[in-house]
Amino acid sequence: MKTDTEPRRATTTGWIALAAYKPDPALFERQLRSIQSQTVQDFRVVICADGGQGEVRALVARLTDGDQRFSVVGADDRLGFYRNFERALRAVPPEAAWVALSDQDDFWHADKLERMLPHLEAASMVAGQARVVRYPDETVLNPNTDRRNVAPDDLPAFNQFTGGMSVLRRDLLDLALPFPHSDSPAQVHDHWLALCAAVAGGAIVIPDIVQDYVQHGGNVLGESEDDRLRPAASWRRISDRARSSYGSASVGALAAVAFDASAGWAATMTDTLAERLPDDPAARRLASLYGRRSSWWRMARHLGGSALSRRVPARNAVVQLVGSSLRPIARRRGRR
Repeated sequence: MKTDTEPRRATTTGWIALAAYKPDPALFERQLRSIQSQTVQDFRVVICADGGQGEVRALVARLTDGDQRFSVVGADDRLGFYRNFERALRAVPPEAAWVALSDQDDFWHADKLERMLPHLEAASMVAGQARVVRYPDETVLNPNTDRRNVAPDDLPAFNQFTGGMSVLRRDLLDLALPFPHSDSPAQVHDHWLALCAAVAGGAIVIPDIVQDYVQHGGNVLGESEDDRLRPAASWRRISDRARSSYGSASVGALAAVAFDASAGWAATMTDTLAERLPDDPAARRLASLYGRRSSWWRMARHLGGSALSRRVPARNAVVQLVGSSLRPIARRRGRR
């Protein structure tokens, strides 16, 4: 009989963690079929339903022809994509050889895993590139996402890791779980996992195009510049969040929301990492640059140098610095 004290058996079986929320059947089938068609076949897929678990289970069984490698977990309550990915990753067993993250509506190229997995010998997390493709007309909006490698000290301000394009070592989850909580709308699982990997064993971006990043009306996060640069829409979102979280759109409430949406998330990540790795110099340095006790001037010197050397876009540096400058006002709203 196997006991907890016996060594784990070596395995080559990897796990794919897919977060699902009311998936469009046509897009979902394309993605599931692309996973089934991988040249690497030794894997299990855990699909975490963010509500409607029974409906998702029935859909997966039908779309995969009952492929026993696919299982569905979750619940009928909705957590949001950040917590749903956390729930999916908690379902990955300790003996998994590797973990790949998957969205419900992309399309993996057949050799994606074959191209990416060898890089885990040198890093804890690896991300690839993608074509940005509009659905359903298959127009290529961008032939290459052009993600690039970022130094750990710059990563809190400039995330280059998209979860659905990433694979990671299973032992990274021992550090990353549970996910930290922030009031920030900027909290995303891939940013947190990449920061953990950068400190723990390395996080790298490779040039290979490994999938299609499918854009459609239901994307939680998009890739087009139009989605990112809309000042009026950003102002409305901040105002709405201030009213829902603080009951008003006062200067203090707006400052608290603006802090949460920028420097607040970087502070949450770096402080959490320093708490979990108290003896790690890299983790302590990140907290000293971005954490809640960090010096604004030290952050400004660092990000100013990063922007001048083009390691970080000037826009990202400004967003972080403006957000951090609002911390004293945000603190007066409580919990910061």
